[in-house]
Amino acid sequence: MITIGIDAGTSVVKSVAYASDGTELAVVRRPTKVEHPRPGWAEQDMDEVWQAVAGTINELVAEVGSDVGALSVTAQGDGCWLVDSDGRPTGPAMLWNDARSAPIAARWAESGLLDELFRINGSVGFAGLPHAQLTWLAEHAPARVEAASAVLSCGGWLYRCLTGRTAWDVSEASNPFLDARTGEYSEQVLDDLGLGWARRLLPEVVDGAGRVAPLRECAARLLGLEPGTPVVLAAYDVVSTAIGAGVTDPGQACTILGTTICTEVISDDPRLERAPVGMSLRTPARGRWMLASATLAGTEVVEWACRMLGLPNPENLTELAEHADPGSKGLLMLPYLSPGGERAPFYDPTARGSLHGLSLEHGPAEIARACLEGLAMVIRDCLRASAADPTELRLTGGGAANPLWRRVIADVTGLPVVRTTDAQAGARGAAVTAHAVLEGRGIAEVAADLVGTSEPVRPTEANRATYEDAYARFVEARTSAQAAHWFRPAH
Repeated sequence: MITIGIDAGTSVVKSVAYASDGTELAVVRRPTKVEHPRPGWAEQDMDEVWQAVAGTINELVAEVGSDVGALSVTAQGDGCWLVDSDGRPTGPAMLWNDARSAPIAARWAESGLLDELFRINGSVGFAGLPHAQLTWLAEHAPARVEAASAVLSCGGWLYRCLTGRTAWDVSEASNPFLDARTGEYSEQVLDDLGLGWARRLLPEVVDGAGRVAPLRECAARLLGLEPGTPVVLAAYDVVSTAIGAGVTDPGQACTILGTTICTEVISDDPRLERAPVGMSLRTPARGRWMLASATLAGTEVVEWACRMLGLPNPENLTELAEHADPGSKGLLMLPYLSPGGERAPFYDPTARGSLHGLSLEHGPAEIARACLEGLAMVIRDCLRASAADPTELRLTGGGAANPLWRRVIADVTGLPVVRTTDAQAGARGAAVTAHAVLEGRGIAEVAADLVGTSEPVRPTEANRATYEDAYARFVEARTSAQAAHWFRPAH
């Protein structure tokens, strides 16, 4: 039986065909376009995203045949994908990195409301979540809200296109609307946010066997598959990617080196008593939560550094960084370059990046290495904020293929770093979830069968003191910048 795992990212859709033993048979990719009609806005045409997904599946079926036993969907998380009663978009999707709701989220943060709600939902809200975006839409585009019958995620939208069912996965509903302990919608969260009116828009939350629905006939014809083929709504991408990396048991940690750098640890408790930071997301494994800290700036920082240094691609950046010593001669980078500020491991919509300690002795190589080291410092920051004590860090995402960055991350965090042998961890995680749900097996058991890893890169003892000092200075620089309001841009 062939299982197709669909991973609809922000900029690329990937569909992967797997044999029953987990062997990757074929992968098809298609780019998706993000529109920026105004500064700070990030939108996608929902139909274009669906057509991109349908195109990848259609091409995949043509390559591997129609003997497909299941489809499983994971996708970019957060955002606001509104549909009407016919399941049609009421306008473009607002994405997770859309910053237009930043003043709303900032107001909630400054009042202490987000910290209070953390004790219920286990997540610190930010401008890219549906609560802030619905609030913005109600004020600036009320006709869209009035026309809507449901707010979905990207994964929920694709699931509806495939099955006709309006639902979203429990991991996506976790942030920000669920009670983390009960898994039910929290009326207090809605009321405290002034969103009681939006209760009608919140769709069915699915988990366990409830994730499965049959492929509807119109979608089957489009895809070249049999109607009724099981379609599984997997957890959204940060959770599915960790599962695809084999991170399923408490204490295991994973970092996704992608558009966001998401560092996450599996826990048997949502840890609502910890300092409010990141997200506590329910996972497909019963009694397991993903304590995740997803930054707003990830590999885009590397791409920015390439442009600033006149380098054609990230590989050239790391080649240049190899010529600098560990620690970059004391140069530090605070890599908070997103227009939306930062959300992990702290929340500040005004956060901005900077270089610290720059002098005439620093050259392009030190700046290049400081970029990689700064992002590694953020990973360590997020691990510390999770209040967990992992013994190993698994890496996925495009940046995980870079040997130098893996070494830097191992040295900065002090953890052995393991790369998954599968470049499509999100799609594999979706496939693992499909096997577990359809076969009645545990997620950890299936992942152990289907996920492979490389030999670990262990921390270099000679570099530990350098990076311990660098991390202490990194935290001091960030704390000082916040205290002095250096983050706040001039008006």
